[in-house]
Amino acid sequence: MHKIAGMTMRLVQIAMNAGDDAAPGRFWAEALDWGSAVEVPGVVTNLEPKGFSYPDPSAVCIDVITVPEPKTVKNRVHVDLATTSAAHQAELVARLQALGATPVDVGQGDVPWTVLADPDGNEFCVAEPREIFGDTGPIGAVVADCADPRAMARFWDEALDWTLHEVTDDHAMLRSAKGVGPYLKLVRTPDAKTVKNRVHLDLRPYRGDDQAADVARLRTLGASDIDLGQGDDVSWTCLVDPEGNEFDVLAPG
Repeated sequence: MHKIAGMTMRLVQIAMNAGDDAAPGRFWAEALDWGSAVEVPGVVTNLEPKGFSYPDPSAVCIDVITVPEPKTVKNRVHVDLATTSAAHQAELVARLQALGATPVDVGQGDVPWTVLADPDGNEFCVAEPREIFGDTGPIGAVVADCADPRAMARFWDEALDWTLHEVTDDHAMLRSAKGVGPYLKLVRTPDAKTVKNRVHLDLRPYRGDDQAADVARLRTLGASDIDLGQGDDVSWTCLVDPEGNEFDVLAPG
C-alpha cells in the first residue's frame, strides 16, 4: 500500500502507567537527563528533553500516568536505553540503580543487555553498545512485543509516516523518516496479551490534518475501537492494533 499524503501520523510519546506518577516521573527525568512537568497534579507527569520543542521526531516523549490498577504481568512495551561503550553501560546501570532501579529477571538468560525495572516496576533495558543506536539520543528504541512482526510491521508502516528499516520473522524496526530519534522495534514473543497494556503508544496527526479521517484510515488497516473508560469528552481516540495492543490518536498538532 502507498502512504497517502497528508494522512500519516508520528509516534510522539509513550504513555506509562504507574501507581503514582511522581516517583517514576522523577526517576525517568534523572535517568534520561530530561525535563519534567506536572501536567495534571497527582495524575500525569510529562517528560521531554530539555529545550525540546514538542512534537519533534528527535525524541519520543514520555507521559507517566497514575492509574489504580496494580502491575501484574511483564509490560509488552518497554524502552531500550542506548550506551556508547561497555564502560558507559556499566556506569549507567550503576547510576540507574542508585536512582531506584532494580534488576529483574524476565527470562532473558545470558544476554549482553541489562534488564532493570523503574521504581514502579516498569521494565526497561540498558543496551550494550550498538552502532544503530549511535545517533538516537538516550532512548535507542521503543520495543513492543508481538506475535507476528511481519504483520505488525505492515500495520505500523502504514499507520505512521516512519520508514521500515528491517523486517524478519523475529523482529521489525521502523524509524522516523527524518532519520532521527529512537527506533520502534517489534519483537516476536511467545507471551499472549492478557491485560490492558501498562505502556502504550501515542500517535499525533500533523497540524491541519483530520483526526477522524486518520482514525477511519487506521480502522481500514486493522485497528479497532476500544472503551477504556475514557468517556466522550476527551481529545484523543483509543484504538487497538490488529493484535489488541492499545494506542491513542491524539488531536492534530
